[in-house]
Amino acid sequence: MTASASPATGQIFDIFVVGGGINGCGIARDAAGRGYSVFLAEQNDFASGTSSASTKLIHGGLRYLEHYEFRLVREALFEREVLWRMAPHIIWPLRFVLPHHKGLRPKWLLRLGLFMYDHLGGRKLLPPTKTLDLREDPLGRALRPGYGPAFEYSDCWVDDARLVVLNAQDAADRGATIRTRTKVIAARREGDRWAIDIEDTETGDTATVAARALVNAAGPWVQRALGETGDRQDRHGVRLVKGSHIVVPRLHDDERCFFFQNADGRIFFAIPYEGEFTLIGTTDADFDDEPGSAAISDTEIDYLIAAANDYFADSIAREDIVWSYSGVRPLYDDGASSAQEATRDYVLKLTGGAGEAKLLTIIGGKITTYRRLAESALEKLQNALGPREVAWTASSTLPGGDFAPQGVDAQIERLRADYPFLEPRDADRLLRRYGTRSWTILGAAKSRPEMGFHFGAGLFAAEVDYLIDAEWVRTADDLLWRRTKYGLHADHIDLAELERYITTRLQRDAVPEPTPASSAM
Repeated sequence: MTASASPATGQIFDIFVVGGGINGCGIARDAAGRGYSVFLAEQNDFASGTSSASTKLIHGGLRYLEHYEFRLVREALFEREVLWRMAPHIIWPLRFVLPHHKGLRPKWLLRLGLFMYDHLGGRKLLPPTKTLDLREDPLGRALRPGYGPAFEYSDCWVDDARLVVLNAQDAADRGATIRTRTKVIAARREGDRWAIDIEDTETGDTATVAARALVNAAGPWVQRALGETGDRQDRHGVRLVKGSHIVVPRLHDDERCFFFQNADGRIFFAIPYEGEFTLIGTTDADFDDEPGSAAISDTEIDYLIAAANDYFADSIAREDIVWSYSGVRPLYDDGASSAQEATRDYVLKLTGGAGEAKLLTIIGGKITTYRRLAESALEKLQNALGPREVAWTASSTLPGGDFAPQGVDAQIERLRADYPFLEPRDADRLLRRYGTRSWTILGAAKSRPEMGFHFGAGLFAAEVDYLIDAEWVRTADDLLWRRTKYGLHADHIDLAELERYITTRLQRDAVPEPTPASSAM
C-alpha cells in the first residue's frame, strides 16, 4: 500500500468520494472491496473534523428510544457486535451504570428502555442489563451520597479516529486511490461523467480527475461541497449541531462508565479514558459558523462541570481540564425544536438524470452505523454504475483486527512473548492501537534501542515510521491527536524532535537518526 497515490493519467474512476471522515472512508472501502475503482480526497487529515470528536462509543443510542427512532436504534444495536468482530483491537465492550434519579425518568421507563435495548437486535456476546445498588457496589463510592438503585448495561468503546484511518487503509489495500491534503476546487458534469478539479493544499499542484459518480461525504462541509458541484438540489436539509467534551484526571478506579441524567432532560457520559483520565460529554448546541472553527465555549465548560459535580463525590473545576474538543455534527434537519432532539439517522440523496453523471449526497449518520450507511450508499450507486461484487463488509476485519473479538488479552500475551523487552503497558498500548500489525511495527527488534529513537512517553521511531509509511501521517498533530492520543502526554515528549523527524522523513528517503542531545528518554 502507498499512502500518497496520485491520480492515474487518463483513468476514469467509477466513484470519487469527497471527505475523509468515517462515512467517506467507509464508502471508499466498501466500494473498493466490490471491485469499483475509487478515488477519495480529504482536504485536511483523516478524521480531522467530526469523526474524531465523538464520545468514542459504538452504541445503540438508548436516549433515541425516547424520540421513537426504533429503526436507527435497532440498526445500531446490530452493528455493535459486527463492528467489534471487525476491529477488536480498537473496539471493546464497556459496562455503563445508569443511576436512578428521583424526579427524572421513572424506574419503570428505564427498565422498559433497557429491556428493548437488550432484545431489539443482535446481542450475542455482550452481557445483558442487570440492576445494582450503589449503596453496596464499590462504584457507588465515586458518587455523592444518596444514590441507590441503578441499572448496568452494555455498549462498546471505539477509538474513533483510528476507525477512520483503518477504513482508509483497507480501501487503499484493495486498490483505492486515497489522497489527504487534497481539496476539491470544483466539479462539473460532462455528460455521463464528472470532471473534478483538485488541489494539493501543501504544494498548490492541481489536477482534474474523471469519475462516473461523485459521493459528497464532506460532513459539516456538505453544503459547501454541493456548491462546488453546482448541483441545484435543496441545500437546506442540514442542521449543524456542535458537541463538546472535556477530559479530566481519572475520577474513579472502576472500569465501568456512567450514564447520567440532567435535570434539563439531557444526558451525559463519564468514561474512563486512556488509563489516566475521565472523558465527560457531550453537549448539543446549534452551530452557524465555519465547522473548522468549532471550539468548546465557556457556557459548555460550565455546563459539563456543573453536571459532573452534581453526581461525583470529588468535584472538578476548570483548572482540572487537561484537554477539551468539539465537533460539528451534520444532522438531517427534521424540524426538531431543539438540537438534542434532532434525528441522528442518515439520509442519502441521489441526483442525476438519464445519461447524467450521478451525485450521492450523505447527510447525517453516526459512527456506529457507518458500515450500514456505506452498504446503503453502494446499493444506490450500483443501480447507476452496474453491480459488481455483493455486500461483504459484515463478515470482514479491519487491518490488525484479524483475531477473535474476545482475544485481546491472548494477543497481548503473544506480543510480550515475542518481544519480551516491551513494558507491559507498551505491549497493551500497541496491541490495542494496531492489533496484529504491532508485529509489523516491531519487526526484528530484539531490544528497546532497536525500536529507534525514543521521543518520550513510549513513542519510538519504529512507531512513527509506521504511521508515516502506512497511515498518512504528515504532521505531529496527525500523530499526537488522531492516530494516537500521545498528545495527552505531550509534556513527556520531545515535540521539537518529533516535528523535525517527521519533516525529514517526508523530505528524504532515508530515515535520519535524531541526535542524542535532544533525547526525551
